[in-house]
Amino acid sequence: MEIFNNILIYFVIVPLLTLGGLALCHNRGIKAIRTVAVVGASVLMVLAVWLVSIFLQARGAGDTSEMILRSDVLWYAPLNIHLALGVDGISVVMILLSAFIVFAGVFASWKMNPLPKQFFMWFFLLSTGVVALIPMYLLIGVWGSGNKNYSAMKLTLMLMGGSAFLMLGLIGIYFHSAPEGQPLTMNILDIAHNDAIPHGWQNVLFPLTFVGFGVLGAMFPFHTWSPDGHASAPTAVSMLHAGVLMKLGGYGCFRIAIYLMPYAANELAWIFLLLTGFSIVYGALSACVQTDLKYINAYSSVSHCGMVLFAILMFNTTAMTGAVLQMLSHGLMTALFFALIGMIYGRTHTRDIRDMGGMMHIMPYLGVGYVIAGLASLGLPGLSGFAAEMTIFFGSFQHTDMFHRVLTIMATTSIVVTAVYILRVVAKLLFGEVQDEHHRTLTDASWEERLSTATLILAVAAIGCFPNFFINIISSSFEPVVKALQAALPML
Repeated sequence: MEIFNNILIYFVIVPLLTLGGLALCHNRGIKAIRTVAVVGASVLMVLAVWLVSIFLQARGAGDTSEMILRSDVLWYAPLNIHLALGVDGISVVMILLSAFIVFAGVFASWKMNPLPKQFFMWFFLLSTGVVALIPMYLLIGVWGSGNKNYSAMKLTLMLMGGSAFLMLGLIGIYFHSAPEGQPLTMNILDIAHNDAIPHGWQNVLFPLTFVGFGVLGAMFPFHTWSPDGHASAPTAVSMLHAGVLMKLGGYGCFRIAIYLMPYAANELAWIFLLLTGFSIVYGALSACVQTDLKYINAYSSVSHCGMVLFAILMFNTTAMTGAVLQMLSHGLMTALFFALIGMIYGRTHTRDIRDMGGMMHIMPYLGVGYVIAGLASLGLPGLSGFAAEMTIFFGSFQHTDMFHRVLTIMATTSIVVTAVYILRVVAKLLFGEVQDEHHRTLTDASWEERLSTATLILAVAAIGCFPNFFINIISSSFEPVVKALQAALPML
């Protein structure tokens, strides 16, 4: 079949094959389980790097198509639904991000207990991106910590609520996807080119889709599932969900809500700019008053993901480019944070910073890793956070009206607040007095933990030192969206 000649389908097939290989392993065969998981994650990494190479070669050869590696196979004829694949620059870097985090997550879960086989099976199912809620519920409910049953149920109900809004929006888009007399379609590019969704319907469907994806992206006031869910989730699940799956919210808002309904986007953007701007500041301030390491990182994620949606709603290429850089940056650094927190918790059996101190002397490798993650989060030049946030703020300030500039200035205050809670945690956790004498006997990171964290640290440094490499990949992907938004402006 045509579809199997496309490298993209293997990003679904490889996790499913890995899942099948894990199913064949004996429950007590921990070496075989680890081997299968590592092979699956490594193949995904190689495929992702290969995909980047193919994309750069195509663009270098002059291919200016909106999507490359396109293939289309009829799936369900009565509704004209196809299995259609294709990638632009944004998709390519998101796939690369996913591969890095899955690889690091496998090694961060090296000593997972109990039921390591079942854990890795659900983890790889989650990594396919096809099914999210059921694996998340089970991974938190079975392998989580703390008030895990409450957190798993809250996450499931909140995301199901968002999915209900999203489903209504997608159904509405489908039934207005083509001019009268032409077959309806679910193909995003066809819908955008048809430009057939009436303006009145856009004003109804845009909020449904944006809120539906915004819930997944932890947009205020639909963010409350995120801190509880991450606090109770196993380390690798927190890494994958915060690092990758939450980025589906931002990507969906951009690719579906804004791209397909530019008229409503222009007209209603101010509402969501207020919400996302509030998310940025609220998340940072909330992180300041937390004492649990995971809650601190979770509220920090609310702030950083709010910045992604905020930048997307600025509707210019510079800010949108910054949004994607922020997706990459936040995905890597929050995965690094959750990996380090899980490793520290596995030794100290506490995540309360009031019960810890002096960890830099006891676990210097993990301590240095935490400092690097913190510096990336507060935007230190040379690390990923600086390149992403500066691009967002420069792009946002390009608007000359008072409304956009005031919101941008308010959003920039989060940089100062982020520095406050990051430096507070570093000072208390790493350089304070040892609170428990038992902690002096703890060991530093093992080889698999070093490999997991080093992978993420190198990626964070790569984006910070070579941002233009990633900007060149993603920047052309915004041209069709920006053109559609500009074309819709005179109709207001």
